[in-house]
Amino acid sequence: MTNPFIDPIADALARPKFTVTGTDELPSFFAVTDLAVATIGAAASMIARYRGLASGDVAPVTINRRQASKWFGMTIRPDGWKLPDQWDAIAGDYRTRDGWIRLHTNAPHHRAAALSVLGNYRDRQSLAPAVANWDADALEAAILAAGGCAATMRSLEDWQAHPQGKAVATEPMIDWQEHGNVTPDDRIISPERPLAGIRVLDLTRVLAGPVAGRFLAAYGADVLRIDPPAWDEGAVIPEVTLGKRCAGLDLKSAGDRTRFEGLLGQADILLHGYRPDALSGLGYDTKELRRINSSLIDVTLCAYGWTGPWAKRRGFDSLVQMSCGIADFGMKQTGAQKPVPLPVQALDHATGYLMAASAIYALLRRQQSGIVSTARHSLAGTAHLLCQTAQTACLTAFPEETATDIDAAIEITDWGPARRIAFPVHIEQVPQHWDHPAGKLRRHLPQW
Repeated sequence: MTNPFIDPIADALARPKFTVTGTDELPSFFAVTDLAVATIGAAASMIARYRGLASGDVAPVTINRRQASKWFGMTIRPDGWKLPDQWDAIAGDYRTRDGWIRLHTNAPHHRAAALSVLGNYRDRQSLAPAVANWDADALEAAILAAGGCAATMRSLEDWQAHPQGKAVATEPMIDWQEHGNVTPDDRIISPERPLAGIRVLDLTRVLAGPVAGRFLAAYGADVLRIDPPAWDEGAVIPEVTLGKRCAGLDLKSAGDRTRFEGLLGQADILLHGYRPDALSGLGYDTKELRRINSSLIDVTLCAYGWTGPWAKRRGFDSLVQMSCGIADFGMKQTGAQKPVPLPVQALDHATGYLMAASAIYALLRRQQSGIVSTARHSLAGTAHLLCQTAQTACLTAFPEETATDIDAAIEITDWGPARRIAFPVHIEQVPQHWDHPAGKLRRHLPQW
């Protein structure tokens, strides 16, 4: 089976190779399962290559299509407890005077921003008439100006003609930047636990960056997630804290900044998803990061791309799907009366696995030649790749989940026991394993 994503990802990451099993496809007008296989396969291939520095060979990698598809969704299956709701009461798609808009209100300050424009409403039913009085672009602009998150639904053609769509189309899928050379690592790599001893400082939030950290933790990385005071992600936390230690710091506090810089100085990899220039606004631009740690590998993402008029715009997977034409294309092909997004948040997950692949590839380069790299990703860039697979026929229905899809291991989370979907990756003689079960934010000390 031809995978349309293998060549561009291979070019970006120097030819990753893997074998694919299974035939299942997520139902979509876009090649979502192919995207899952290609991005997870790229990350796994990088593990095999990095391990090869110690073993002298590159272990065979196999990716299961069905399991890869399911790891693009929620993988945790609680036993005797329930996940909280994934969406805020007013989040979702709304009809406007001239089309559709999506409001993203899961974060309290984003909800407050939307309601500062629209009025005080408690649920979607009461809010809908107020939204219907607006033109979509005008409401989008007003909510963004208030510090919120929203996206007008555009068609594929409209996005391709839009200044931001044009800017994203010219950006590389992974934007590599080099920051000079350091003495190559002489660390000992464990063939069975390749990333053991690698320190990853994770500043990311829902959902792409946390997926990257979770994958790195599966192969031994010490992933320390840092969250600001009072931050919460609801149902996503049990999904993406697997394998990580989770601490809290306030980067507006002098004492916490000192602690953060101490962590940064000892880290191998920094994962962050701040909008362009946001980390600089906190005092940590590229020059300062290099001053603190000249060996630091910086892997980052944004929503709408790194160039163009929307480069600094807030965004999430569901919003980018609206902006770039995915939801509109699904609606038109199905004849539905409302936007039809992808069956999973594929932009987030795919970008997360590409971030993991980039981080390991950067480790490989630093180990071999001392080159220190930054890899920049965007949800819109991933969407640009996926949109090239648009087709008028929906791919086949996905078979229902069965007991054989679930891994036998019991995970004792902070909320109770749970199991996970079986992992889609098999690397010969390199078993994945998470040292920490999923747990609540800020439960650990901010230290290595």
